[in-house]
Amino acid sequence: MAPKVLISDKLSDAAVQIFKDRGVDVDFLPEVGKDKEKLLEIIGNYDGLAIRSATKVTEKIIAAAENLKVIGRAGIGVDNVDIPKATARGIIVMNTPFGNAITTAEHAISMMMAVARQIPAADASTQSGKWEKSRFMGRELTGKTLGLIGCGNIGSIVADRAIGLKMKVIAFDPFLTPERAVALGVEKVELDGLLCRSDFITLHTPLTDKTRNIIDAKAIEKMRKGAYLINCARGGLADEAAVRAALDEGKLGGAAFDVFVEEPAKENVLFGAPNFVSTPHLGASTTEAQENVALQVAEQMCDYLLQGAVRNALNMPSITAEEAPKLVPFVRLAEQLGSFAGQLTETGIEGVRLEYAGAVAEMNVQALTAAALTGLLTPLLQTVNMVSAPILAKERGMKIEEIRREKDGAYETYMRLTVVTQRQERSVAGTVFADGKPRIIQVKGINMEAELGPQMLYITNEDKPGFIGHLGMELGNSGVNIATFHLGRLAPGDDAICLVEVDGDVSPDVLARLEAVSHVKQVKALKF
Repeated sequence: MAPKVLISDKLSDAAVQIFKDRGVDVDFLPEVGKDKEKLLEIIGNYDGLAIRSATKVTEKIIAAAENLKVIGRAGIGVDNVDIPKATARGIIVMNTPFGNAITTAEHAISMMMAVARQIPAADASTQSGKWEKSRFMGRELTGKTLGLIGCGNIGSIVADRAIGLKMKVIAFDPFLTPERAVALGVEKVELDGLLCRSDFITLHTPLTDKTRNIIDAKAIEKMRKGAYLINCARGGLADEAAVRAALDEGKLGGAAFDVFVEEPAKENVLFGAPNFVSTPHLGASTTEAQENVALQVAEQMCDYLLQGAVRNALNMPSITAEEAPKLVPFVRLAEQLGSFAGQLTETGIEGVRLEYAGAVAEMNVQALTAAALTGLLTPLLQTVNMVSAPILAKERGMKIEEIRREKDGAYETYMRLTVVTQRQERSVAGTVFADGKPRIIQVKGINMEAELGPQMLYITNEDKPGFIGHLGMELGNSGVNIATFHLGRLAPGDDAICLVEVDGDVSPDVLARLEAVSHVKQVKALKF
């Protein structure tokens, strides 16, 4: 029986035809995504679900999707899909990460021009019969400094266009290497430097715990008086109330937002502010972009449903059916090694070296490298996957090196990932035991054997008597239960490493108290 796909949002006719041409039974019901009860009623009949942003794939929908194997999002953002619940049900979630980069970048440039010349207000005034030339005094872009917060795929396109407009471009992006910055023609700076030097600031970063409200009242205070702020990335990157206050006070010369904390934004604190320009999340809304992402998601879903091939999956590695039995445990190991290093890396990454020794060296190391890069980049970029990770790493100027070798050392097979930054090299190695579970076997040259749990504490400390007791007492007093405890050192008295698996999240207050424990040098909370 042919697989059956439901398209519950508006998708191009060409995408519908792709499903039909490849022998997939497709129902095109573009309004059902807005009807939660109807979607809940029929979703159990389908193997695939193709969506845009209107359909909300909630836990309830996933629970009713008895036959669903794949969800395809035509676009980048998957905020409308409960990915953990989909993963638990074995449903692959795919997106199309590169189909609308140019469109979004062009919208950011358009918004910058619109707010600089007050075009929307001038248009409304003129069409109402007024002729207020003196009221709408604008600003030129030529010779001005544009600050990019985020200089990845979209940010680099904005930089290119802005340089063409004769602007000076500076960028804050922890993953932007000096070499990549030179190639783009931008100056890499720290955030405070960007805030105080920029005439225009535009945001191009995912929404993460680190970037949420990256533009808050304190950041605005550091900005030039009369500067302009543009956000076409994600709602929540800027504190909307703080931006409104700055517009009212004249601290900001203007702001242009395409995205908001709550969407659809029927009401918002920014509406009605002086020289505020808004659009209803139009960053990807061009004919070309809509067509591109629709065709891509249709092809990807057909490839999976008909052949088992996985591309652009957010919750599953790109592995063929033949490779899966041997490769899957090592893919998980690669992701964990990358995530371990990524959560500990806070400066620009210049290179990544991956060593494969023993049996793993004979496997599909391209998939393993992609998995390692996915883990490495995810703490910053959030939506990176095994297909996009190598491209994103290349865009950021990272040099990726793969080394295969025969069995070397005590383990039959292992992987070692080394991250090269501007300041140091950090390595972590691991292997897969007979039970199929990944293990860490070495960190920064220090041997230890540890299985990574969901919540871990990474602690560097001086190898002094009493450390373990003091650490355990502080965790106990803070109500944090220890699941496993692993120690390693090079020699007595040297710096040591402690990996502690704990039950539940550890609050910032507890981390601060742990850092004050005698002989502790650094504490980081890691999640896997």
